[in-house]
Amino acid sequence: MAEQAFPAASVAVTYHGKLIALKALGCFTYESDSPEVTIASIFDLASLTKVAATTAMAMILYERGLLDLETPVVAIVPEFGGRDDKRREEITLHMLLAHSSGLPAYEKLFLQAHTPEELLHAAFTISLGADPGTRAVYSDIGFIILGVALERIADEPLEPFCQREIFGPLAMVHTAFKPTAAWRAYIPPTVDDRTFRQRIIHGEVQDENASVLGGVAGHAGLFATARDLAVFAHVMLNGGRPILRPETLALFTRRESKPESTSRALGWDTPSSPSQSGKHFCPRSFGHLGYTGTSLWIDPERQLSVTLLTNRTWPDCTNQAIKQVRPRFHDAVIECLENQP
Repeated sequence: MAEQAFPAASVAVTYHGKLIALKALGCFTYESDSPEVTIASIFDLASLTKVAATTAMAMILYERGLLDLETPVVAIVPEFGGRDDKRREEITLHMLLAHSSGLPAYEKLFLQAHTPEELLHAAFTISLGADPGTRAVYSDIGFIILGVALERIADEPLEPFCQREIFGPLAMVHTAFKPTAAWRAYIPPTVDDRTFRQRIIHGEVQDENASVLGGVAGHAGLFATARDLAVFAHVMLNGGRPILRPETLALFTRRESKPESTSRALGWDTPSSPSQSGKHFCPRSFGHLGYTGTSLWIDPERQLSVTLLTNRTWPDCTNQAIKQVRPRFHDAVIECLENQP
C-alpha cells in the first residue's frame, strides 16, 4: 500500500475448516480523507464471477442432468452459429469452460455495442482466433456466451438462479450482482473512468462489457466481501457440500489434459509455473483471479483457502504491481502456517 500497488485490501484465510484470518487494510482510495476499509467492505470481484457464479451454476446444472458438457454451443445458442465458419459448430460447452474454444481473449465490444442486445450480438458473431480445441486462451467472450447458454438451459436468468441456489443457501448475504444504493458506502471505487463512462466507477461493475450488459454477465459483475468468499471456499474444500456433490467438484477442478500445456480446469484455473498462487500450493489446487485485483486460491491437500480482494485498478488500470504482491502474499501465508510449532 505504501508503494501504491492498491489502496484497499480485504483478506480471508480458512484452514482445516476454520476461518483463521479476516483482515481489512488501507482506505478506499489514496486520498487522506478516504474511508477506511473494514471487514464489511464489499469489492467488485471481476472475473471471480466466473467461478463463484457462472461455474458454480454450470456445476449445479451438470449435476441435475440438465447440462451435457459436450453439447455444441449452437444447439443452445443458435445465434452463435456462423454460415461462413463451420468451425463454430464444433465448439462445446466444455470448450467454453476450459477456455479452449478458439474465441479471442477480450474485445472492447462496448465501444460499438450500446445495448445488451447489441453487445450479445457482437459476442455471438465475433471471429474465432484459433481452431476449436487447439489452444487454451483465457476468454471473457467465451464466458459471456456461456452465461447466456446456462440461462437458456436453466430457463432462468443468472442472477436469481445464483441467489437462490448458491448465495442464499450458503448465507452469502453480502454477495450480489448490481449492488443496492445501501451497499455503496461499503464498496471501494475501482476506477476513475475518463474514457468510456466519464465518471468514477463506485458501486457499479468496473468491466465495461458487463456494464453494457446491465451489470450481470457470465464473466463479471459480482460483488462480495472477503468473508462471503471464504464461506464459498470452505464449501469447495468440503467437496461442494451442501450445494454440490464431491464428484462434480472433482470433475470441474481437475486440470484439463488438452490442449497441451493448459493450466485450465473447467471454469477454474490451476497453479502453473510461475503462478499468481505462489510456489507452495499443491498441484491439485484450484483458483481464479479478477482484473480489479481479486483472487481466490484453494488447496485441498492443505485444507487451505486464501481470499485476497483489492481495488488495484484505482485510479486507473495501468498499475500491475499486484502481480508481484499476490504470489509473495500467498507464499507468506503458507510459510507462516507451516512454520508454526
